[in-house]
Amino acid sequence: MIQFFQNPQTTPINRAFLYGDGVWVAFYIRKSQLILAEESYFFLMASMRKLRMNIPLSYTLEYFQDLFQKEVIDQGVSQGRIRFFAYRSDKEESLEKREINFYFEVEEGIDPIATGKEFEIDILKEISLHANLLSHIYTHSSENIYAQIYAKENDLDDVILLNSDKRVARTSLGNLLLLNDNKISIPKSSEGAYISPLLESFVTFLDKKAKALIDETEFIGFQTQKADEILMFSEFHGIHPVTKIRNKEFPTTHFEELLQLWRESFD
Repeated sequence: MIQFFQNPQTTPINRAFLYGDGVWVAFYIRKSQLILAEESYFFLMASMRKLRMNIPLSYTLEYFQDLFQKEVIDQGVSQGRIRFFAYRSDKEESLEKREINFYFEVEEGIDPIATGKEFEIDILKEISLHANLLSHIYTHSSENIYAQIYAKENDLDDVILLNSDKRVARTSLGNLLLLNDNKISIPKSSEGAYISPLLESFVTFLDKKAKALIDETEFIGFQTQKADEILMFSEFHGIHPVTKIRNKEFPTTHFEELLQLWRESFD
């Protein structure tokens, strides 16, 4: 079930609708608690700065904690994912001075750090991503829309997107992690990967506990075929083991053990 919430605005016609002038960030509720709240909040602030938004002084961490406590947790949502969207208003000031409106929706009844369904994916070569300041945050993306339709038309769960250098950037939904022995490889943000507080929490935990060697690197699509296991991390769509790319199938055992250790650290 998904619930919707929106702060008052002057007109239903807005820049978010017309131009995609806004940014998405996820917040997470688990066992009636807001988890990774600071990480999500600072990512929201950084994303809004990159879009040169006029961030309201009221947008403090405490403001969002109180907002989600009142509108979500106190309304009976004990587990779920909040998809939060901040966008510029339609008022007639110059763009850099316009007020910020927001909208959020709550996908309730899910553990936001649980493992989701197994994914079958493939590489999409028709389009490429161009890494820049805005490619690392969650803004309107025609590439994602095209890729997700392509995946559905080809009976896939997701597709790998390459950058202009033909290296792996990310998928249409999130970031890839490749496991080889005890080393986890993730694409550099300079390759076009998303910045992901959720993923950062996972790999930081593994690094601190010496459970895996983390390698932020560059790799081509063919290297996915050589991985022992593959995981897809998405802020908005969850964590999914990749079990098949083309004719190659992958197990999920080691990644699931690491994920379980990470989940236990929240309890």
